[in-house]
Amino acid sequence: MNQAIMMPAKDTILIVGHGSREDSGNQEIREFTAQWRARHPEWRIELCFIEFAPPELNASLLSAARTSRRVLVVPLILNAAGHVKMEIPEAIEQARTACPQTEILLAPHLTACDPILAILKRRLRKAMGALDMPDPTTTGVVVLGRGSSDRGANGEMAKMVRWLLEEGDHELVDLAFTGITWPRLEKVVQRHVLLGMRQIVVLPYYLYTGTLMQRIHRQVEHLRGQYPQIRFACSEHFGFEPEIFALMDQRVEDLRAGVPDSRLPCDGCSYREIAHDLGHGHSHAHTHDHAHDHAHGHEHEHGHDHAHEHGHGHDHDHDHSHAHAHAHHDGHDHAHPHDHSHTHAKAEDQPA
Repeated sequence: MNQAIMMPAKDTILIVGHGSREDSGNQEIREFTAQWRARHPEWRIELCFIEFAPPELNASLLSAARTSRRVLVVPLILNAAGHVKMEIPEAIEQARTACPQTEILLAPHLTACDPILAILKRRLRKAMGALDMPDPTTTGVVVLGRGSSDRGANGEMAKMVRWLLEEGDHELVDLAFTGITWPRLEKVVQRHVLLGMRQIVVLPYYLYTGTLMQRIHRQVEHLRGQYPQIRFACSEHFGFEPEIFALMDQRVEDLRAGVPDSRLPCDGCSYREIAHDLGHGHSHAHTHDHAHDHAHGHEHEHGHDHAHEHGHGHDHDHDHSHAHAHAHHDGHDHAHPHDHSHTHAKAEDQPA
């Protein structure tokens, strides 16, 4: 066989999707991958899933590492909770150990950013156009996302809701979650009705369809029956919007150019490893205030240069005091008076 054919490809771009129990959602991600390949026929683009669908993350990453000089891992995920901050970096570490000759770089998830805000604003305008009385002063808006026990992931959504409020004419823009955390859609709608809203727009904060999107549409139908005097509009998931393709392009270009902050901070983060060992969720945007006044009085000095936020709720009998020297703003929230009964909130992304 020709030796040139045996040479590994220079770069493989590995899309990481969440994966859904509902295969229609996985099929949409496969279609997105096909469309992205068509936009960049010169790129080698592969797809894998974290759970519920093949091809699986670890095997795909190893395969890419064995056949490439460099692998660019790009999560096709909106918010970063346990899967992005823990599982993908762990899979990368295993692949680096197995294939030390291959450079593997991890891009950030899509994040809360202006392109995602542009999608939300466009969806809101379309929903308002479908209402009988498109008056923003009497129309409540609910951004509805997948909940997580990772407060950083929930906080990203809260930021998008605030931006949507500030850039529009609606006086009431709220956040709700489909699970894990609160408030839920029904409670937020009840509040909007009590405040005199005559119409309510529900904006799902989801990339692709799946069991949760199906549940959202059932919930909205139920709310229409519960509040017949209220006009409801519900938009669709983001899917194939041009901003999603542009964000993925930017992730690849930034990794290749070595742009500062183009890599996910959790890649190689020691706090992620500690969190995993203790069974915690790991959340970047870190506020490390470990309020442990330990009887054995440990002082920990951490030089950590990306913003982190670990929410670990322990209750211990022995108190630690950790002093952190962090370059950004770090906030580990371990509030421990301990009796060794730990309540560890594992960061979760619900399957779409």
